[in-house]
Amino acid sequence: MIALFWENLRISLGSIFANKSRSILTALGIVIGVLSVTLMGTLISGLDHTFEKSMAFLGRDVLILSRMDWFSGDVDWWEMRNRPRMKEVYGEQLRRKSQFVEAVAPVSERGGSIVRGDKRIDTRFFGTTPEYMATNDAADVESGRYFTEGEQRSGTRVLVIGGDVTDALFPDEDPIDKYVKIGQYKFRVIGVLKKQGKFMGLFSLDNQAAMPLGTYFRLFSRRGWMSIRVKLNTENFDIAKDEIRGHMRRIRGLKPTEKDDFGINQSATMEAQYKSIKLAIGGTGIFITALSLIVGGIGIMNIMFVSVKERTREIGVRKAMGATQSMILGQFLMEAIMICFIGGLVGMGLATGLSMVINQFFPSDMPIGLAIGAIVLSIFVGIVSGLVPSYQAARLDPIDALRYE
Repeated sequence: MIALFWENLRISLGSIFANKSRSILTALGIVIGVLSVTLMGTLISGLDHTFEKSMAFLGRDVLILSRMDWFSGDVDWWEMRNRPRMKEVYGEQLRRKSQFVEAVAPVSERGGSIVRGDKRIDTRFFGTTPEYMATNDAADVESGRYFTEGEQRSGTRVLVIGGDVTDALFPDEDPIDKYVKIGQYKFRVIGVLKKQGKFMGLFSLDNQAAMPLGTYFRLFSRRGWMSIRVKLNTENFDIAKDEIRGHMRRIRGLKPTEKDDFGINQSATMEAQYKSIKLAIGGTGIFITALSLIVGGIGIMNIMFVSVKERTREIGVRKAMGATQSMILGQFLMEAIMICFIGGLVGMGLATGLSMVINQFFPSDMPIGLAIGAIVLSIFVGIVSGLVPSYQAARLDPIDALRYE
């Protein structure tokens, strides 16, 4: 049995390499199909990994209250833009009124530049309270410390900076207790946040700096974008969200007939949008893959019919020498499988190289299971497309085959 397998393999490889151009063109559909399914899976896997990491920044048990909705639906942007601003006092009011609030952190932020000597970086800095760390599981102080409640109340000029700011302003030294400037104001660096990477591969979470909210309001007035992060103490997120919406409506003085003039955003909203995008990407990739494999399979089937016609006399000789139908079937089926297998390997090699290039600009990750599945799929296409021509070859009458010119 093993000897027959190796004999069929030798004959099929000999036939493939004897007709290199034909074999390459025949396998092209399989190459494109495997390349499509592999790249699609690689991108989705990379997106999944990045999305899970990014969700830690938002927190599944955290609500972010803002005057804007992340996904507005039927609400116009200009309408949200004209909503009343959020106020830091809302956080304390929610803490007193709601049974589901564990921690509250108002965040007021704006863009600007941080300067040290001749070094400069454009970044995002924000004012918040020490409870911000409790509402962001992804944030962690790598060196130094976070600011205290006393520094928050007194408006001390202290700063906790992200990894990108550290690399830009303090490339070869410890930034702790060093001074930087934002505008005309000097700040003492008291902590460095652990690097978090990019949010969905789009913007860096390390290009930021945090200061006490009291300092932010004292130096930068109340300019900037205000939001309130609310960490929940329950897993019943829908119930908690509904309760907080009711409290916010009362705090904002809305009548029962009036629409919400605020947004309650959470990671679940983004997850739903992400799943829709992933479904669209996956559906497009599956369609392209299926189309390529069908076209490739039809091409292989046609070439196998041609191969059977060209080698009819050879089939007659082999049958006259005692070859059985199963032997002939195995020989031609092996050839179809090997064409698809080689095409699958080429497609996998191209996908690996392209995924490494793509990874420089966008997160991509190739799972081992995906690579194995793509090769198995190409072999399956070879079996399906080669079965009918192989069966036809096996059923040839040896006398008629020997007479064939």
